[in-house]
Amino acid sequence: MNPEPLWSPTREAIEESQLTAWARWLKQQGIGPGSEEYADLWQWSTDEPEQFWRSIWDYFEVIHDGEPAEVLSGNEMPGARWFEGTRLNYAEHIFRDRDDSATAIFAATEVRPLEEVSWGELRERVAACAAGLKDLGVEPGDRVAGYMPNSHETIVAFLATASLGAVWSSCSPDFGAGAVTDRLVQIEPKTLFAVDGYTYGGKGFDRRDVVADLVAGMPSVRQVIVLPYLEREPDLSPIAGAITWDELLDGDPEAELTFTRVPFDSPLWILYSSGTTGLPKPIVQGQGGILLEHLKKMHLHLDAKEGDRVFWFTTTGWMMWNFLTSCLLTDAAIVLYDGNPGHPDMSVLWQLASDAGVTCFGTSASYISACMKDGVEPGADDRDLSKLRSVGSTGSPLAPEGFDWIYDHIGEDTWLFSTSAAPTSAAFVGGVPTLPVYRGDSGQALGAAVESWDEQGQPHIGEVGELVITKPMPSMPLFLWGDEDGSRYIDSYFDVYPGIWRHGDWIEITERGTAIIYGRSDSTINRGGIRMGTSEIYRAVLADDDIADALVVDIPKEGTEGWMPLFVVLAEGAELTDDLRKKVAGEIRSRCSPRHVPNEMIEIREVPRTLSGKVLEVPVKRILTGTPPEKAASRDSLANPEALDFFSQYAKDL
Repeated sequence: MNPEPLWSPTREAIEESQLTAWARWLKQQGIGPGSEEYADLWQWSTDEPEQFWRSIWDYFEVIHDGEPAEVLSGNEMPGARWFEGTRLNYAEHIFRDRDDSATAIFAATEVRPLEEVSWGELRERVAACAAGLKDLGVEPGDRVAGYMPNSHETIVAFLATASLGAVWSSCSPDFGAGAVTDRLVQIEPKTLFAVDGYTYGGKGFDRRDVVADLVAGMPSVRQVIVLPYLEREPDLSPIAGAITWDELLDGDPEAELTFTRVPFDSPLWILYSSGTTGLPKPIVQGQGGILLEHLKKMHLHLDAKEGDRVFWFTTTGWMMWNFLTSCLLTDAAIVLYDGNPGHPDMSVLWQLASDAGVTCFGTSASYISACMKDGVEPGADDRDLSKLRSVGSTGSPLAPEGFDWIYDHIGEDTWLFSTSAAPTSAAFVGGVPTLPVYRGDSGQALGAAVESWDEQGQPHIGEVGELVITKPMPSMPLFLWGDEDGSRYIDSYFDVYPGIWRHGDWIEITERGTAIIYGRSDSTINRGGIRMGTSEIYRAVLADDDIADALVVDIPKEGTEGWMPLFVVLAEGAELTDDLRKKVAGEIRSRCSPRHVPNEMIEIREVPRTLSGKVLEVPVKRILTGTPPEKAASRDSLANPEALDFFSQYAKDL
C-alpha cells in the first residue's frame, strides 16, 4: 500500500511545466512513448537512449556545425561516443536570445550587499575577459584554473574560458595550498585566476602567500590574474608577475563576444574526487555532454523558467557550483552567496532567499539538519518567502525527518526534491515537477538507467542494493586527466560490474517507481548478516538534542562480530552520561537494529570531514586498524585535518 504523498503538483502546475510541453512535442513529432505519464517517459528514455538524447538535441535546438552520422557510436561503458562529427560551444547557448536589460545574476557575500548583474553586463564582462585570455595565449584545450570565491566574477572567468574552447577547473579559496596543488598540478593550467583573500564567519583570510606558493608549485602557469576581494588595492608583490582583474578586462573593454565551436566530446571542465586517499581524481567532462544533460536537467526536471530565481548554497570547489551556473541555460536568474551559512546565525540563507525573491532554494541535507537542530524558523522576523516554490537538497541523503521539517516550516505547497549526482554532473535521481513527493523519495532522472542490484548483480525492486547505471549517458566522464590507459577510470567505477557504472551508493527502487538513496555503499556496516548504512545510524543518533555530530565505524576482530565504536560530538552543555549512552543505544536498537548498537560511545571534539563536508569513515577505520595516518588520508583534502589527530592517538592507545 502506497503512503500518502507529502505534496502533489496541481493540475495547473503539471499543465504549465516544461516537462509536459516536451512530452507533447514528442507526440507531435511522432516519437517517444505517446504518453505524458512520467513512468512511460522515463522507460522510453532508458530503453531508447539514442531517440531520447536526439529529442533533447532537437527540442532545445542545439546550435552546432556538422551533422552526426549517428547519435551513439558504440553502447559500451566506458567508451560510448555521442554525436560524433558535430561541433558546438556550451557558452554560446548561455547567451543566445537574451534581453540585455534582464537580470542574469544576483550575488551577495558576508560583506557585500546583494547586487545584480544584467545579461548585458555579463556579456560585456565575459567578452572582455575572453579577449584578455586570448591575448595571454589561451587556446582551445588549454586549462584555466580558478582559486576563486562564489562570485559573479568567477562565472565570468568560466564562461570566458568556455567560449574559447578552453577547459575550466576550480578550487575554493578555503582550500589550503597543498589541496589545491594536489588537484591543479595534475592538469597543468596555463592561466590561474585567484583572489587576494576571502571572508568567512566574519573573519578575513589573506591568501596572497598561498597563491604565491601555488604558482611556485605549478610551473605550467604563465599568468596569474588576481581579483581584489579582501582588500580594494592589495599588495600583489608576493605573486610574481600578477595582474589584477581590472587590468585583464580593461585590455579590450569594447570586445565582442564570440564562440569557438569545438568537437562534441571536447573537455569543458574538470572536477575532482574528494581525495581522502591518494591524489584526487581529475574528472573530465565534455562540452556537448554537459550541455545536453543540463538542458534536460534545468528545464525538464528543475522546471526553471523566466521570472524564477534559483539559489544553491555551494562553493566553487563543489560540483553544485557547476550545476548552479548551468541554470543560466534557462530563462531564470541565479542567486550566489559567498560566506559562512551559519554566520551570524543559521537563518542567513533564508534571509537571502527573502531579499533576493528566491523561487528555488537549494542546499545540502546537512544544512537542513542543522536548521532543525538550531530551531530555525525560516519565515520568522518578517522574512518574505512567498515566492519560494521549491526546495532542493543534495550532498547526502535527506532524512525523512528533513522532509517533514521543510513542509512544517516552509509550507505544505512547497515542492521538495532530493537529488544525487556526484562526479557525473548528472542527476541520476532528483526532482520531477509532475510527480507527488513522498517522504525520503526521489524520482528517477530521464535518460538515467538507474537500477538497484543485489550481491549477485541482479536488479530488484523494493529492496536496498547497489546503485548502478546500465546504459551510457552523454555527460559521463570522458576520462580522468592523466589516466593514459583508462585503468584508473575503470577501477573507480567499473571494477565491480564490468561495463556497468557502479556509483558507490545504496539505493532502493520502490514499487511506485521512485528511488530512495541510503548513502555510500562503502560505508555500510554488516553485523550478523544485517546490512545498515551509516546514514541510518546517524539519523537515530542525531535525533537526540545532546548529540551535535557523530561518526561510526566497524572494526573487524578475529573470532568475534567485530568492534563498533560510535564517536560523538556533544552539544554545548551536554555530558556523556550513562543515561545518554542508554538513550542513544535505545534509539539505534529501535530505529536500526539491535545488531547495530555500538560497543562503545566515545566523545570527540569534532568529526573529520572532507572539504565538501563528507564524514571520513573509511580513513578513520583504516587508522584504527593500523594504517599510518599519512597513508589513510591526505590532510590537505580535509576541512579540519586536526580532527584526525584524536584517532591517531587513539589507535596508539589501542
